[in-house]
Amino acid sequence: MAERWLERIADIFAALNCTEEGQVAFAMFQFEEAAQSWWNMIRAKWDRKQTPRTWVNFTREFNTKFLLPLTQEKREDDFIKCKQGLLSVAEYETLFIKLSKFTPELVATEQRRIRRFIQDLNVEIQEGIAAAQITSFSDAIERVQRIESAKAQLSAFNTRKRNAPSGSRGPVDANAPPLNFGRGMSGVNTSKAPRGTMTRGATSRGAFSRGTSSGKG
Repeated sequence: MAERWLERIADIFAALNCTEEGQVAFAMFQFEEAAQSWWNMIRAKWDRKQTPRTWVNFTREFNTKFLLPLTQEKREDDFIKCKQGLLSVAEYETLFIKLSKFTPELVATEQRRIRRFIQDLNVEIQEGIAAAQITSFSDAIERVQRIESAKAQLSAFNTRKRNAPSGSRGPVDANAPPLNFGRGMSGVNTSKAPRGTMTRGATSRGAFSRGTSSGKG
């Protein structure tokens, strides 16, 4: 039950992009009865020790109290195995944020969070961001989304280029006549007969080849 509750909260945070203090405050208002009593003790302890109200600290306390060690290990394993694979950057980001809520120790600082996110991206996107100076997780997200978009545009361009007809004349019409069709109809000898002979099949005046005599010696 506690695991399902934390999953639901993680889904909400992934969609809303809350601040860490906002996440803790939202979770606190969901507690009832025994959970509320537990939270009152934790809050008092944090006040005494001046513990920051971060999601990392909250999840550590919550997991220790409500989740079995085996469940915690499984969640950590799921996060470690989280890769982009066939997911888009946006889909991978959502999954990464959701699973990281169960393993706050692995993303305890901004730099660890960024490094973990980037190292599990697909290689072609990692290469595009390798030399970038990234200062925040949101900056990392924006950069990899731009790289993904640029690669998609390049892929679409190459696909159109491969599918384009070769040459500048465009596709050949199968019904078009051959280029030498009709040549010789304006005085050019189209047969192998010598000049001065009648073209085979001609029956009317003027159908004789040039140079034909009138028949008189």
